[in-house]
Amino acid sequence: MKILFILNDAPYGSERSYNALRLARSLAKADADEVKVFLIGDAAACAKAGQKVPQGFYNIGDMLGMTLRAGAEVGVCGTCIDARGIAESDLVQSAHRSTMDELTTWTQWADKLLVF
Repeated sequence: MKILFILNDAPYGSERSYNALRLARSLAKADADEVKVFLIGDAAACAKAGQKVPQGFYNIGDMLGMTLRAGAEVGVCGTCIDARGIAESDLVQSAHRSTMDELTTWTQWADKLLVF
């Protein structure tokens, strides 16, 4: 099954992005599933490398890295990272600057679409 996750929420302040990435990683590890994750709006900050969080709290950048290593593909809205002052070189390894055109293609590709 081909599954697309669209994340809208900031990396911290709610657990929406955290829980979306937990599910995306679990599905990406399942051999039968192909997973893509698109970060848009405040969720673009989830892809910022080098996040420092207090001990005992989850690190959403690390979660995203684990999701990528499990086989998911991650695109980050270019307009959204520009608006937040995040350069493409600031993104976690293997996440890429993306576009609305790519999100359109991914949406057409997907069997399931999950929005968080």
